[in-house]
Amino acid sequence: MSGTSDKIKGLANEAVGNVKQGVGKVTGSDKLQVEGKVQEKKGEAQQAVGKVKDAVKKD
Repeated sequence: MSGTSDKIKGLANEAVGNVKQGVGKVTGSDKLQVEGKVQEKKGEAQQAVGKVKDAVKKD
């Protein structure tokens, strides 16, 4: 998987995670809030991997 692909998937996971957290807050669902936070962190990690891949590729 390329760095760009990782970054795009990471952004998508972050966005979905943020939505889940918001819905969880509105509905009072702690479970949904936690799932959203986990997905958001997964997205941040994917983006970091993508940035590293791009940096390595440039060298």
